[in-house]
Amino acid sequence: MRLEDQTAVPEGVLGIWKPAGWTSHDVVAKARRILRVKRIGHTGTLDPAVTGVLPICIGRATRMVEYLQEKPKAYEAVLRFGIGTDTQDLDGEVLEQREVTDLTEEQIREAALSFVGNIRQVPPMVSAVKQDGKRLYELARQGVTVEREARPVTIHRLDVLRIDAAGPYPEIGFSVRCSKGTYIRTLCVDIGRKLGVPAVMAALVRTESAGLTAADCVTLEELAELKESGRLADRLIAADRLLDELPSAAAPEQPAVHALQGKTLPVGRLRPVPEQTGLWRLYREADSVFLGLFEKRETDDVLRPVKVFHPSEE
Repeated sequence: MRLEDQTAVPEGVLGIWKPAGWTSHDVVAKARRILRVKRIGHTGTLDPAVTGVLPICIGRATRMVEYLQEKPKAYEAVLRFGIGTDTQDLDGEVLEQREVTDLTEEQIREAALSFVGNIRQVPPMVSAVKQDGKRLYELARQGVTVEREARPVTIHRLDVLRIDAAGPYPEIGFSVRCSKGTYIRTLCVDIGRKLGVPAVMAALVRTESAGLTAADCVTLEELAELKESGRLADRLIAADRLLDELPSAAAPEQPAVHALQGKTLPVGRLRPVPEQTGLWRLYREADSVFLGLFEKRETDDVLRPVKVFHPSEE
């Protein structure tokens, strides 16, 4: 997916550093006004109190949101023991509060690290998960609590950054890399539950999403400056580049034409010959232009079109 010149409609992915107090929708609406574009969206909601990486997709890159949001995410969080709330963070109504003076650093560290791997989480009532056609947070606002089924998630890595076991309400700061659908507030509560004490998420920053980190982000103020100065294209990242976990292949001239027509492609005409099943990124051999996402099925010797990106499409 090539970026056009600076007078063209912008296209690509940009990381916005979301400020506290803004919803993800607020950020997208503000970016839409700054950039004066219609096709724009984000790859994963952040709560208003949470700051950090919020990738926004612009132009045709919005067609890749469903794949970008599947990538792992990373956070830095602070967990506070001794307090339990209805929202699992400090903004909720306190349901339980008691001093915790008998936890050691070793116990806290061991409990936190025990969650690394494949685990199951019960989504919090403040989440956007739908149940019986309604989002859980909508039910929560009505004062309704419903039973939720535990869902599988993966904690790829958890690093303890600090432990403050002194005082009546000990805290632990940690970084975590996890799969889509992981709730860090619930992880905090579950760590406390393992230790037999109430716990809440006291702070949260998202440090990675859709392959973007803080270094890839700009503030909304900087976004306006980039637009005004004509330097926006310098910060946009082609969506296909962020899907580098997917294998890629190149199509010679005639198969490239067929690819843009949405036809299936014999794998023997591509380089390298696609053997792995699943999604492939396809490029035109002559100039490395991104042609789209294609799928190799187990019983096929062809690539089937999934998302075709015509170079001349605006």
